[in-house]
Amino acid sequence: MLRSFFAKEEGQGLVEYALILVLIAIVVIGVLTLLGNKVSTVFSNINSGLGS
Repeated sequence: MLRSFFAKEEGQGLVEYALILVLIAIVVIGVLTLLGNKVSTVFSNINSGLGS
């Protein structure tokens, strides 16, 4: 009975896809956090250059 419980792999694929999506989301959030300040600086420089 215990072996048959652990032998079931019906939801394994769904869990793997969910883990991949979570990892991708973490990477995207990290990249946006790191590049957000740089992009803001670039737009500020463009804005000040156009204002002159």
